[in-house]
Amino acid sequence: MNNSSKIVLLLFLILLSGSLKAQKFGYIDSEYILNKHPDYKIVQQELQKLSDNWKKEAQSLDKEIKEMYVQLKAEEVLLTEEMYQNRMQEIKKKEKASQEFNSRIFGIDGQYFQKQAELLQPLQSKIYDAIERVSRKNNLAMLFDKASVPSGIIYTDPRHDYSEFVLEELGIEDNN
Repeated sequence: MNNSSKIVLLLFLILLSGSLKAQKFGYIDSEYILNKHPDYKIVQQELQKLSDNWKKEAQSLDKEIKEMYVQLKAEEVLLTEEMYQNRMQEIKKKEKASQEFNSRIFGIDGQYFQKQAELLQPLQSKIYDAIERVSRKNNLAMLFDKASVPSGIIYTDPRHDYSEFVLEELGIEDNN
C-alpha cells in the first residue's frame, strides 16, 4: 500500500470515529407529566361535565324505552294485534335512536373523543415543545416515552428520566 492510500484511509478512520461519538438517550413519563400539569385537571373536569350530561341524556332515553315496554305490557290484553305491532314499532324506533345517540356521542369517532382531542391538543403541543427544548439542552439523540403503549421499555434507570426537566421547562413545580 502506498503512502497516499494510507493517509486517505487514516483520514477516513478519523472522520468516521468523530461521527461515532456516544449518543445520549433518555426517557420521560408523559402520563406523569400530564397528571402534574394544572391545565390537564381543568380539561378532565370539563370532559367529565360533558360526559355526565351525555350519560344523563342516554339514561333518559333508556328510561323512556323501559316505560314504553311497561306500558305496553300493562295494556297488552286491551290492544288489537295491529295496535300492539304499532307500539312495538315505536319502541324499536326509540331503541334505534338511543343506539345512534350512544354511537354518535361515545363511538370511535364520537363527539366525546373529538372534544377530548380538541381540548388536549394545545396542552400536548405545549408539553411536546418543552420536551423538544429539554432534549436540545441536554443533547439527547433520542427520548423515549415510558407511558406510551407499547413502549418496549423493560427497565429504566432513574438517572435517565427527564420528566422533571420537562416539568421544570413547563414551569411546574413537583409538589407531590
